[in-house]
Amino acid sequence: DILYDLKYIRLNKLIEVSPKDLVAEYVGQTAVKTMNVVEKALGGILFVDEAYALADKDGDNSFNGEAIATLIKAMEDYRDDLIVIFAGYTKEMQDFLDSNTGIVSRIGYTLEFDDYTNEELIDIFRGMVKKAGFILEEDAISEVERLINEMGVLKNFGNARFIRNVFERTVINHATNVKNNKRKDILKTITKKDIKY
Repeated sequence: DILYDLKYIRLNKLIEVSPKDLVAEYVGQTAVKTMNVVEKALGGILFVDEAYALADKDGDNSFNGEAIATLIKAMEDYRDDLIVIFAGYTKEMQDFLDSNTGIVSRIGYTLEFDDYTNEELIDIFRGMVKKAGFILEEDAISEVERLINEMGVLKNFGNARFIRNVFERTVINHATNVKNNKRKDILKTITKKDIKY
Protein backbone atom coordinates (compact mmCIF):
# COMPACT_ATOMS: atom_id res chain seq x y z
CA ASP A 1 0.00 0.00 0.00
CA ILE A 2 2.79 2.41 0.89
CA LEU A 3 4.73 1.78 -2.32
CA TYR A 4 1.53 2.24 -4.33
CA ASP A 5 0.63 5.47 -2.49
CA LEU A 6 4.14 6.76 -3.17
CA LYS A 7 3.67 5.84 -6.87
CA TYR A 8 6.62 3.44 -6.92
CA ILE A 9 4.27 0.85 -8.41
CA ARG A 10 1.41 1.51 -10.82
CA LEU A 11 -0.82 -1.28 -9.50
CA ASN A 12 -1.59 -2.01 -5.87
CA LYS A 13 -0.81 -5.71 -6.05
CA LEU A 14 1.60 -8.15 -4.52
CA ILE A 15 2.24 -11.63 -5.90
CA GLU A 16 3.77 -13.89 -3.25
CA VAL A 17 5.57 -17.04 -4.35
CA SER A 18 8.01 -19.59 -3.04
CA PRO A 19 10.76 -21.29 -5.06
CA LYS A 20 8.47 -24.20 -5.94
CA ASP A 21 6.25 -21.72 -7.81
CA LEU A 22 9.21 -20.78 -10.03
CA VAL A 23 10.99 -24.09 -10.64
CA ALA A 24 9.53 -26.69 -13.03
CA GLU A 25 10.07 -30.43 -13.10
CA TYR A 26 11.39 -30.72 -16.63
CA VAL A 27 14.18 -29.14 -18.66
CA GLY A 28 13.13 -25.98 -20.45
CA GLN A 29 10.01 -25.36 -18.36
CA THR A 30 11.50 -23.37 -15.48
CA ALA A 31 12.10 -20.20 -17.50
CA VAL A 32 8.52 -20.31 -18.79
CA LYS A 33 7.09 -20.97 -15.33
CA THR A 34 9.17 -18.17 -13.79
CA MET A 35 8.21 -15.70 -16.53
CA ASN A 36 4.51 -16.51 -16.04
CA VAL A 37 4.89 -15.51 -12.40
CA VAL A 38 6.80 -12.35 -13.35
CA GLU A 39 4.11 -11.35 -15.85
CA LYS A 40 1.40 -11.72 -13.17
CA ALA A 41 3.38 -9.36 -10.93
CA LEU A 42 4.10 -6.67 -13.55
CA GLY A 43 3.04 -3.25 -12.35
CA GLY A 44 3.33 -4.37 -8.73
CA ILE A 45 5.49 -6.42 -6.42
CA LEU A 46 6.83 -9.95 -6.75
CA PHE A 47 7.59 -11.29 -3.27
CA VAL A 48 9.78 -14.42 -3.30
CA ASP A 49 9.58 -15.98 0.16
CA GLU A 50 12.32 -18.35 1.30
CA ALA A 51 14.33 -17.26 -1.73
CA TYR A 52 17.43 -18.94 -0.30
CA ALA A 53 15.94 -22.28 -1.40
CA LEU A 54 16.81 -21.22 -4.96
CA ALA A 55 20.52 -21.25 -4.11
CA ASP A 56 22.17 -24.33 -5.55
CA LYS A 57 25.04 -24.90 -3.15
CA ASP A 58 25.82 -28.39 -4.43
CA GLY A 59 25.63 -27.51 -8.13
CA ASP A 60 23.20 -30.33 -8.86
CA ASN A 61 20.04 -28.37 -9.60
CA SER A 62 20.28 -26.42 -12.83
CA PHE A 63 16.54 -25.69 -12.66
CA ASN A 64 17.11 -23.39 -9.67
CA GLY A 65 19.88 -21.60 -11.57
CA GLU A 66 17.55 -21.19 -14.52
CA ALA A 67 14.90 -19.62 -12.28
CA ILE A 68 17.45 -17.17 -10.84
CA ALA A 69 18.76 -16.26 -14.31
CA THR A 70 15.21 -15.66 -15.53
CA LEU A 71 14.46 -13.47 -12.52
CA ILE A 72 17.65 -11.45 -13.05
CA LYS A 73 16.77 -10.82 -16.70
CA ALA A 74 13.21 -9.85 -15.77
CA MET A 75 14.48 -7.49 -13.09
CA GLU A 76 16.54 -5.74 -15.74
CA ASP A 77 13.95 -5.83 -18.53
CA TYR A 78 11.09 -4.61 -16.31
CA ARG A 79 13.01 -2.48 -13.83
CA ASP A 80 10.54 0.39 -14.27
CA ASP A 81 7.45 -1.81 -13.88
CA LEU A 82 8.32 -4.37 -11.22
CA ILE A 83 9.63 -4.52 -7.67
CA VAL A 84 11.08 -7.87 -6.61
CA ILE A 85 11.51 -8.64 -2.92
CA PHE A 86 13.60 -11.66 -1.97
CA ALA A 87 12.94 -12.73 1.62
CA GLY A 88 14.53 -15.27 3.89
CA TYR A 89 16.78 -15.92 6.85
CA THR A 90 19.90 -13.75 6.89
CA LYS A 91 22.55 -16.49 6.81
CA GLU A 92 20.77 -18.57 4.17
CA MET A 93 20.13 -15.49 2.03
CA GLN A 94 23.87 -14.99 1.73
CA ASP A 95 24.07 -18.34 -0.09
CA PHE A 96 21.35 -17.10 -2.42
CA LEU A 97 23.20 -13.85 -3.11
CA ASP A 98 26.40 -15.80 -3.76
CA SER A 99 24.66 -18.16 -6.19
CA ASN A 100 24.71 -15.73 -9.13
CA THR A 101 26.86 -12.62 -9.51
CA GLY A 102 24.04 -10.78 -11.24
CA ILE A 103 21.73 -10.79 -8.25
CA VAL A 104 23.61 -8.44 -5.96
CA SER A 105 24.01 -5.76 -8.62
CA ARG A 106 20.25 -5.71 -9.19
CA ILE A 107 19.23 -5.52 -5.55
CA GLY A 108 18.95 -1.90 -4.54
CA TYR A 109 18.34 -2.32 -0.82
CA THR A 110 18.97 -4.97 1.79
CA LEU A 111 16.95 -4.82 4.99
CA GLU A 112 17.65 -7.00 7.99
CA PHE A 113 14.89 -7.33 10.56
CA ASP A 114 15.86 -8.02 14.14
CA ASP A 115 14.16 -10.85 15.99
CA TYR A 116 11.33 -9.87 18.29
CA THR A 117 12.29 -9.22 21.91
CA ASN A 118 10.84 -11.43 24.65
CA GLU A 119 8.43 -8.65 25.56
CA GLU A 120 7.26 -8.33 21.95
CA LEU A 121 6.77 -12.11 21.72
CA ILE A 122 4.61 -12.03 24.84
CA ASP A 123 2.59 -9.15 23.33
CA ILE A 124 2.13 -11.23 20.16
CA PHE A 125 0.93 -14.16 22.28
CA ARG A 126 -1.47 -11.90 24.18
CA GLY A 127 -2.82 -10.58 20.88
CA MET A 128 -3.44 -14.10 19.54
CA VAL A 129 -5.24 -15.09 22.72
CA LYS A 130 -7.40 -11.97 22.64
CA LYS A 131 -8.21 -12.35 18.95
CA ALA A 132 -9.34 -15.92 19.58
CA GLY A 133 -11.72 -14.69 22.30
CA PHE A 134 -9.89 -16.10 25.31
CA ILE A 135 -8.94 -14.50 28.62
CA LEU A 136 -5.37 -15.00 29.83
CA GLU A 137 -4.37 -15.53 33.43
CA GLU A 138 -1.12 -13.84 34.51
CA ASP A 139 0.49 -17.09 35.62
CA ALA A 140 0.01 -18.34 32.05
CA ILE A 141 2.06 -15.38 30.81
CA SER A 142 4.84 -16.31 33.24
CA GLU A 143 4.85 -19.80 31.73
CA VAL A 144 5.06 -18.40 28.19
CA GLU A 145 7.96 -16.24 29.28
CA ARG A 146 9.70 -19.28 30.81
CA LEU A 147 9.28 -21.16 27.50
CA ILE A 148 10.71 -18.24 25.53
CA ASN A 149 13.74 -18.07 27.80
CA GLU A 150 14.26 -21.84 27.64
CA MET A 151 13.77 -22.29 23.89
CA GLY A 152 15.13 -18.93 22.71
CA VAL A 153 18.72 -20.05 23.10
CA LEU A 154 18.30 -22.87 20.58
CA LYS A 155 19.81 -22.40 17.13
CA ASN A 156 16.56 -22.95 15.24
CA PHE A 157 14.36 -20.84 17.49
CA GLY A 158 11.58 -19.63 15.21
CA ASN A 159 10.79 -16.38 17.05
CA ALA A 160 7.21 -15.40 16.09
CA ARG A 161 6.62 -18.83 14.52
CA PHE A 162 7.53 -20.34 17.90
CA ILE A 163 4.90 -18.17 19.58
CA ARG A 164 2.26 -19.17 17.02
CA ASN A 165 3.08 -22.84 17.72
CA VAL A 166 2.85 -22.25 21.47
CA PHE A 167 -0.53 -20.58 20.98
CA GLU A 168 -1.89 -23.37 18.77
CA ARG A 169 -0.73 -26.05 21.24
CA THR A 170 -2.13 -24.02 24.11
CA VAL A 171 -5.59 -23.99 22.51
CA ILE A 172 -5.44 -27.76 22.01
CA ASN A 173 -4.25 -28.33 25.60
CA HIS A 174 -6.93 -25.99 26.90
CA ALA A 175 -9.68 -27.86 25.03
CA THR A 176 -8.45 -31.12 26.57
CA ASN A 177 -8.19 -29.60 30.05
CA VAL A 178 -11.74 -28.17 30.07
CA LYS A 179 -13.57 -30.80 28.02
CA ASN A 180 -15.89 -31.84 30.86
CA ASN A 181 -16.52 -28.32 32.16
CA LYS A 182 -19.65 -26.30 31.37
CA ARG A 183 -18.71 -22.99 33.04
CA LYS A 184 -18.26 -20.32 30.40
CA ASP A 185 -15.61 -18.41 32.37
CA ILE A 186 -13.47 -21.56 32.63
CA LEU A 187 -14.00 -22.44 28.96
CA LYS A 188 -12.76 -18.96 27.97
CA THR A 189 -9.77 -18.72 30.34
CA ILE A 190 -6.23 -19.84 29.45
CA THR A 191 -4.30 -20.92 32.52
CA LYS A 192 -0.72 -21.94 33.25
CA LYS A 193 -1.54 -25.65 32.88
CA ASP A 194 -2.68 -24.99 29.29
CA ILE A 195 0.74 -23.63 28.27
CA LYS A 196 2.93 -26.38 26.88
CA TYR A 197 5.35 -26.76 24.00
